[in-house]
Amino acid sequence: MASTTKISIFHGKKIRKAIHNNEWWFVIVDIVAALTDSVQPEGYIKDMRRRDPLLSEGWGQIATPLSIQTEGGLQKINCANTEGVFRIIQSIPSPKAEPFKLWLARVGYERVQEIEDPELASKRTVAIYKAKGYPDSWIDKRMRGIAVRQTLTDEWQKRGAREKIDYAILTNDIMQGTFEMNVDDYKKFKGLKRENLRDHMEDLELILTMLGEATTTKFTKDRDSRGVPKLRKDAKDGGKVAGRTRKDIEKRSGKKVATRKNFLATNKKLT
Repeated sequence: MASTTKISIFHGKKIRKAIHNNEWWFVIVDIVAALTDSVQPEGYIKDMRRRDPLLSEGWGQIATPLSIQTEGGLQKINCANTEGVFRIIQSIPSPKAEPFKLWLARVGYERVQEIEDPELASKRTVAIYKAKGYPDSWIDKRMRGIAVRQTLTDEWQKRGAREKIDYAILTNDIMQGTFEMNVDDYKKFKGLKRENLRDHMEDLELILTMLGEATTTKFTKDRDSRGVPKLRKDAKDGGKVAGRTRKDIEKRSGKKVATRKNFLATNKKLT
């Protein structure tokens, strides 16, 4: 099973990647976009396969659909491992190919390092957030939230959540109970599109999200829940606990916890 989608940067281009069979797999359409600057990389891929019959013939071995985070949630998108990416590069006449090969080699080496020392992955994530301008206090909460989320999804996987839609439904159950908005509604509320919602939450929003997910994990373990229907009961109950806390904060402070503020808007004000 692929891990949560991560983003790599190559010359300013975002390339999504996920762990599959203990190695990095890269979104093919992102790679083609980075190497060709095509505004329609999907069409470029079709033309590329027509030009290269051998590539088209072996496409089934190169392209593997993996669950990747998109604007519409997790979706199956064709990905390739390093070997497959090199084969694709051979069919793209681009001066960017050589530095891209070096970039791939570095990413692969970093993955080997992370397997040997998992703490390195967390350190690199922190470095990325710092480079984007997030304050240390926010980063600490965000990293804790990532750990809480991973613990929860591990439990879901062990207890019967299999399809991407299962994780989306369970997450929405928690978010609805906590904020009275599902993930898509919350993103619209903040004016976000493809961006990660949690990367644009304020401190209390992050903390309440963690509370909802940590409480859901506790209910799931304590009840030894199995199967999506029972996991949904846990998620709804966990969301309700966080939701009651949110309402109490709002009642005593006189202000809403959920805010339209987001990191994108903050950055625009600074530039």
